[in-house]
Amino acid sequence: MTAQATQQRDLAVVIGLEVHVQLETDTKIFCGCSTDLAEAEPNTHTCPVCLGLPGSLPVLNEGAVEAAVRVGKAIDADIPEQTHFHRKNYYYPDLPKNFQISQYDAPICADGKLEFTVESDRRTVGIERAHLEEDPGSLQHAGGNIDTADYTLVDYNRAGVPLMEVVTEPDFRDATEVRAFLAKLEEVLEYLGVFDATRDGSLRIDANLSLVDAADVDEDGEISDEVLTEANRTEVKNISSHKGAEKALAYEAQRQKNAVQRGREVEQETRHWDESRGITVSMRSKEEEKDYRYFREADLPPLEVSHWKEELSIPELPDARRERFGEEYGLNEEAASKLTTTKQVADFYEDLAAEFDPDLVATWVADELLGELNYRDMAITDVADRLDEIERLVELVASEEITAKNARETVLRGMLDDGEAPDTIVDREGLGKTGGDELQGAVEEAIDENPDAVEDYHDGEGGAINFLVGQVMQKTGGSADPGDVNQLLREELED
Repeated sequence: MTAQATQQRDLAVVIGLEVHVQLETDTKIFCGCSTDLAEAEPNTHTCPVCLGLPGSLPVLNEGAVEAAVRVGKAIDADIPEQTHFHRKNYYYPDLPKNFQISQYDAPICADGKLEFTVESDRRTVGIERAHLEEDPGSLQHAGGNIDTADYTLVDYNRAGVPLMEVVTEPDFRDATEVRAFLAKLEEVLEYLGVFDATRDGSLRIDANLSLVDAADVDEDGEISDEVLTEANRTEVKNISSHKGAEKALAYEAQRQKNAVQRGREVEQETRHWDESRGITVSMRSKEEEKDYRYFREADLPPLEVSHWKEELSIPELPDARRERFGEEYGLNEEAASKLTTTKQVADFYEDLAAEFDPDLVATWVADELLGELNYRDMAITDVADRLDEIERLVELVASEEITAKNARETVLRGMLDDGEAPDTIVDREGLGKTGGDELQGAVEEAIDENPDAVEDYHDGEGGAINFLVGQVMQKTGGSADPGDVNQLLREELED
């Protein structure tokens, strides 16, 4: 085929994911070392088991298995009668045993699915399998990245942290879908209580991407196994965020398309995502399954797990909670979606909705609070110890002690920027709501001082009342309720 003929090909992108999720347990998967590594010095959370020293034997963490079963239930996966572990053999500096205890032909979860929304379209991606394994350690490249570092240090603190690898079917057709899927997966994991997104390296993505002729994709987006087998694919590794996945795969898809358009063959290889440069870089030829020389882990007996699916419960998941918020609180789809993005936001909303008007609370949590947090690149977890103060702010608005404008522009922003309590800000700024005789006096002054606006009002010019409202708000320092001002002005003007 000539280069000119190649340029006429209409190509479709095919993407499958391997998502490595650190499970939230107190100890590692095969030993008693703590997984609380946030402030730990390198190589201080280790023992003979997670360092792979001769004679040490693994003991399976029951909490990791329970977490995996809950994930299986959430993605509607099959959980077998029996599962077991294998040794996956490969050498890497941060893998102390030179093999990884993983699962091969009997994963704890298989044939699941996950629904998500991308650009208002509902999509379902198949989950081929989700299996348990141990995390390797971590490498710290001094003086640069993996290619330019002066030297590399190895920290084995992370070695043995329980991982669940979620392997999808090749059901994605562009990078935007991948980002939406990852957000939904993380949302579900957080609701299940098996995942902490604040942990460093808690979610890492490897992606397989290939190109096929668009004509080989049917109207339902399906591609035959024969076509997929023949397509050369690259594996993109070391992606650590939703945004990074979208950028890495958009780049890789374009790189492959450019190669095909120039008449070059796409090589089957493993590539590294260099986030600082925004490109993928060739690492090595891609390994095949046989290269890992899987064999059964003799130190761990088979595990009977099928009955756990019935015995373990899972909480209300985000989609179900979103639907209930619409039915129970009368929220529209947009508000319900914002309020269920994380379990902590949803719990906080429901706590407040039990005390105050659900619509008012929805506005303050979904729009005001989350909007201000997003602007500061913060999440509700960053103010988890101050939720009682935010509740007090909502109470001040609900009881009409301060105006919504002052609550938003002065109090909430002061709370987030300066760490002050709401009552402290209200007292210092004199934001108590103006009413009674004081408000009545301000209304009368505005009318007396602006005869032209009064005349315009009586001539039917709608903008006149808005001008007068602004004058009253100015006189009260913004502490009056605009609705009350409007009503009082109209009463005075009509009299």
